[in-house]
Amino acid sequence: MNREIKETYRVGVVTLSDKGARGERQDESGPEICRMLMEEGQGRYEVTHSLLLPDDQEAIEGTLIQLCDKEGLDLILTTGGTGFSLRDVTPEATMAVATRNAPGIAEYMRAKSFAITPKAMVSRGVSVIRGRTLIINLPGSPKAVRENLGFILPALPHGLDILLGRDGECGVR
Repeated sequence: MNREIKETYRVGVVTLSDKGARGERQDESGPEICRMLMEEGQGRYEVTHSLLLPDDQEAIEGTLIQLCDKEGLDLILTTGGTGFSLRDVTPEATMAVATRNAPGIAEYMRAKSFAITPKAMVSRGVSVIRGRTLIINLPGSPKAVRENLGFILPALPHGLDILLGRDGECGVR
């Protein structure tokens, strides 16, 4: 069944990197997310905000709250800050602003990634809901972004439509 796209999803892309924020490293992951949404998202995604922040939990929390509550974005994709480094606080910041957990997305990304590399087990990314916004943490490398976003991109419209009240049917064939 081929469904006509009625509305797009407003998206924020947030890269978390101390070196990137200081200008010591070029952000490749954020632009990769934007490219994939444009090329593989079948016209469903409009990136309205693309930000680069340092690994600072308070700043990340404030930005996520702003993008969810004030900007009313439908989807926020973060990249970076999901590993074991002491400065990797993206999951903690994301959980702090969550109103509901959506663990299946992060679990699926880790499971699929583990088939590629055992290093997937050290990814701490989470997926949550704040109000009517879905927030998903992606890893920081462009390769891992391509893989992980590629895993979940086909299912995102269904979840977003349910979250936004555009669709309510999960069990229809």
